[in-house]
Amino acid sequence: MTNYTPELVPLYGPDFAADPHAVYTRLRQYGPVAPVEISPGVGAHLVIDYQAALDLLKDTGTWSKDPRVWQETLPADSPVLPMMQWRPNALFNDGEVHDRYRSVITDSFSLVEPHHLRQQVAQAADQLIREFAATGEADLVTQYARPLPLVVFNTLFGMPDHYSPRLVAALAGMFESAGPEEATKANADFESYVMELIALKHERRGNDLTSWFMDHPAGLDPEEVVHQVVLTMAAGHEPTTNLISNALSRMLSNPDYYSSLSSGALTARDAINDVLRSEPPMANYSAHFPRRTIRFHGTWIQANELVLVSYAAANTAPDNIPTDSPRTDGGSHLAFGGSGPHVCPAKQPALLMATAAIERLTSHLCDLELTLPREQLSWRPGPFHRALAHLPARFTPVTPNQAGVTPWTSPTTSTPPDATSTQKPHSSGAAAPHPA
Repeated sequence: MTNYTPELVPLYGPDFAADPHAVYTRLRQYGPVAPVEISPGVGAHLVIDYQAALDLLKDTGTWSKDPRVWQETLPADSPVLPMMQWRPNALFNDGEVHDRYRSVITDSFSLVEPHHLRQQVAQAADQLIREFAATGEADLVTQYARPLPLVVFNTLFGMPDHYSPRLVAALAGMFESAGPEEATKANADFESYVMELIALKHERRGNDLTSWFMDHPAGLDPEEVVHQVVLTMAAGHEPTTNLISNALSRMLSNPDYYSSLSSGALTARDAINDVLRSEPPMANYSAHFPRRTIRFHGTWIQANELVLVSYAAANTAPDNIPTDSPRTDGGSHLAFGGSGPHVCPAKQPALLMATAAIERLTSHLCDLELTLPREQLSWRPGPFHRALAHLPARFTPVTPNQAGVTPWTSPTTSTPPDATSTQKPHSSGAAAPHPA
């Protein structure tokens, strides 16, 4: 038997979104593994202890990532299935199947030169900042942090620039829709975008992630290519958006960070490290299922029951360091999947994108400030993410005709010497020298 209590602790709704750490404190009475509810009627075990999380993430003999037996217990319209149901991709498979899918992603991302990625972030940032710079105010979630990764992805995956608004609109509709009809339409728009991308790359390859997925020696079939594209876009978009906005909210509300915009006392990377430890963009995820009934850190768990890892709770459990103060050491954390074979394969590109996006914004709008205190900001409800709904800010307006460096005149990047600035040649999916 499991040790579920009759009343599971919900990880959804406005109370959890407003103060998740209060809920994690309550959960610690159960020990390293706590009983939770991620949607009405959908229970789970939540690992909230750091060492227990590491034990789970590294033990592929006991734990599986394949949810197919578990998902049969849910209704077809369960709201958690879009994030949890099985697909032929690197996230929901084990062993050699997982290794095959993961090699495609790691090898392909290894072909993206960091300075080219930084340049693409700078171009996307300037494009977005130009749209609101003259107004003196902006919602830094909806107008900047959310669309920026998608503008970059549109380029990385090989679509022409004019497709970028379609991708931004589709994903915005999926996250911001007022009802199921709008969400359904947005999902259809996203599927249409992906299928047009695949069709374009079938006709004409390029130096882009989609082409490298297609030509990788792993030999993905067309369906598998689609699923790796969808996975990397979706898994890259939400965490990067939340990482940018969560870090900005801390920088603009804390004097230690705020002064650093000009003095350099603390950097954007310091804010990002602080967020990764105490407010990770994906707070509770890493779904696992025991292959057999086990007793895990004092809790009986039946075979194929859902077990999630709380990066946020585990990160703050060992030493109870306050979550509202900056740390210059970054601290240890389990963000990006922590450890084991399923750790995020695109961690470094995501960190580069978030850091470059924040630096670009604060360099153009150096007197940014929030229009209301951080404790009054609204957070999107949900069991998996830690995501601001809005981040309203104000600043001195910047116009195209004013003197100095502006989003209209700023160079996109400093170009490295020729010896290091040439993109790696595409070689029909040649494996990366250091695959994960």
